[in-house]
Amino acid sequence: MTNAALSTSYQEFTACLGLDLGPLLPTGIQREVGHFNAFDIAHLWESAPAQSAPPYACRSFYKISFLRSHSRAEYADQTIDIAPDALVFSTPKVPFQWLPTETQQGHFCFFTAEFLLPVLGGLTPDELPLFRAEGYPVFQLTPAEAAQVAALFARMHEELASDYAHKYDLLRAYVLELLHLGQKQQPSTRLHPAHSAAARLSSRFVELLERQFPLANPQQRVQLRTAKDFADHLAVHVNHLNKVLKDSTGRTTSDLIGGRLAQEAKVLLRDTDWTLWQIADCLGFVDVAHFSHFFRRYATVSPGAFRTLEAVPV
Repeated sequence: MTNAALSTSYQEFTACLGLDLGPLLPTGIQREVGHFNAFDIAHLWESAPAQSAPPYACRSFYKISFLRSHSRAEYADQTIDIAPDALVFSTPKVPFQWLPTETQQGHFCFFTAEFLLPVLGGLTPDELPLFRAEGYPVFQLTPAEAAQVAALFARMHEELASDYAHKYDLLRAYVLELLHLGQKQQPSTRLHPAHSAAARLSSRFVELLERQFPLANPQQRVQLRTAKDFADHLAVHVNHLNKVLKDSTGRTTSDLIGGRLAQEAKVLLRDTDWTLWQIADCLGFVDVAHFSHFFRRYATVSPGAFRTLEAVPV
């Protein structure tokens, strides 16, 4: 992430909370590879004039949250209830909105993909099970685990405030410890996936599909929309790709693509003020009529009706 993009992301973040930008920027970020920062939620909760969840645009980082109070989260197109002492992993690739339901306590840290490059051995965060789109982002902690996580965040805050020359190396180590703690919560089948050719092809398909999202502005456009588009990009026959995905997921290639397009459409209808034409164009439809026909197959209502229903306060 460039310095200009980083500054823009912080401006969005602070605008959401009504806070001053200056004190939030850690020392040394201009010299650091990637970016990292950590916050005490209770402090932000007390400081923010409007205690509301950040809107759709305020997502530019990978984030690990330690939530010590009841809350809810909208993840992709589902709503998740979060009990106290939960560890939550979110990625900029999947729409995520935190919805506090009471006075909040806890901590969160966020970072760019570049920040972890020195310690992931060439991997990106998207290749970790915790940040994959098909994963579940919330993990409940035992009292002992919660104490361990609280201590890690305390050390993060201490290092961020220090003038130690290698503090970002320590911060990477703390983030890795949180990642390992989260991965321990994953089922063993998720930690040790099969490495067959079929499994690799399925994984590559999912990563290629997810790489197109989220759509951050009306000028973006989905490029791969059909089974043939993906098969050509993956250098396999479309029938072979369809068989592999059908065997591994129970769904056809077209159904998986359509479901992901519909999921993104719901998020854009709910969380942005884009016109139906803009959303249809971003998702690759020639006009609103074709988009509406497609959307009804997955949501049973028209895009306009869905937006109206989602806007009604609960």
